[in-house]
Amino acid sequence: MGWLAALAALTVLRLAICAILPLAPDEAYYWVWSRDLQGGYLDHPPMVALFIRAGTFIAGETALGVRLMGPVCLAIGSVQLARATEDLFPGRGAGPWAAALFNATLLAGVGAVAMTPDTPLIAFWAATIWALARLHRTGDGRWWLAVGALAGAALLSKYTAALLGFGIVVWLLLDPMARRWLLRWQLWAGGLLAVAVFAPVVLWNAGHDWASFAKQGGRAGAAEAGRALRYLGELIGGQVGLATPLVFVMAVVGVAAAAHRWWRLRDGATLLLAALTIPPAAIFLWQATGSRVQGNWPAILYPAAAIAAAALLTAPGWLRLRLPAVAVGLVMTGAVYLQAVAAPLPLPRRSDPTLARLGGWEGFLTAVDARMTQQGAAFVAAEEYGLAAKLAFGLPRGRVVIAMDPRWRYFSLATPVPGVTGLLVRSERRGEGPPLWPGAEALPEDEGRLVRSRDGIEAEAYRLHRVTTAPGQPPAVVLPRPGS
Repeated sequence: MGWLAALAALTVLRLAICAILPLAPDEAYYWVWSRDLQGGYLDHPPMVALFIRAGTFIAGETALGVRLMGPVCLAIGSVQLARATEDLFPGRGAGPWAAALFNATLLAGVGAVAMTPDTPLIAFWAATIWALARLHRTGDGRWWLAVGALAGAALLSKYTAALLGFGIVVWLLLDPMARRWLLRWQLWAGGLLAVAVFAPVVLWNAGHDWASFAKQGGRAGAAEAGRALRYLGELIGGQVGLATPLVFVMAVVGVAAAAHRWWRLRDGATLLLAALTIPPAAIFLWQATGSRVQGNWPAILYPAAAIAAAALLTAPGWLRLRLPAVAVGLVMTGAVYLQAVAAPLPLPRRSDPTLARLGGWEGFLTAVDARMTQQGAAFVAAEEYGLAAKLAFGLPRGRVVIAMDPRWRYFSLATPVPGVTGLLVRSERRGEGPPLWPGAEALPEDEGRLVRSRDGIEAEAYRLHRVTTAPGQPPAVVLPRPGS
């Protein structure tokens, strides 16, 4: 049980990191979701908002509260991953190693301390694998109800979970032992349960012109050869880094071993792992021929891949590689944690994602608050949804924050009172085009420029504009504030 103690210690460390680091703009945006709960949102299904709502109920509207469910659910998912390994490949003692390999990835380590839709997606994906493994081991059809509920919850987290259902269907069709479930009511009841869990998203889309489905539906296509090669290179190279190099190699070889073993022995356990990894991987590679695949998207491949690596790579060389793979991954993750918290390396923004997303927010928010007082601004506004949400989460109590962007028309938040003057904060990265806010008047250079920086290294620069609320302007809402 030593590995459980190590997992508990790692979880405590992750919770501490969650409490120390400021929220990234996207996390603050999802916190706004938690204050306006709906059956769906333009960007994603609503599970991340429910996770945040649960966390802030326990730990308050703090960075720890927003992120609380991440480390906790990853710890639970790690135990489920270990149990699934033992159910699929009993007697090999590979369960703790599967959990360790998965936790050694940067995708898991960073994902555990950042609350995004991937957080609940990975939690429910791992839980679904556990339920499928229990089904395979026991032959008890009632486990299909758990599979349906958990897979539905994964789909309620992120649309990528459709690949989980696709993998299950592939397993059912190709494995003779699994095909027998097609004639059993438990399978179909589980499917109906998954649909019922996902139904709020369908109902929300039906009431909002299918906006979310349309936004997420067209993310692929063929590109010119040079661009496709670049995107493919970015995808593969990014996965080597995000999975960490040794874990990536073991995962790829482990999945290949699973496919080979199924082909030779028609083993249902190895087919399940192959079905949950190979089709999604093929789809991501195809997507990369036409558009950039974000590095976090393939995170769903690694729970099953970690099982394959731990359970099927049993030659002495692979067994000796387990510990170095875990050690290298944890060291890389620790280095990212250290850079995010203390920034010992003075890296520029382009080389340091922690600076771009997390650096300098406290000083920047203090400067915005002071500039509001200096200008007599009744509110502060932003056109970027993440920046607006960050202002709403971090400014002192009593400040009014307005967000202007077409996406806000899908929320049920209050609209601004007309005829009030405030400040618009706009990142210089948006270019020199006119602000979205009609009639925005740029402040003079000495008053109208703020820089967010960490230890003197610039993370981002912003321009201030004087703006006034008015009827008929583009969609704008008053964002909630912590404690309000």
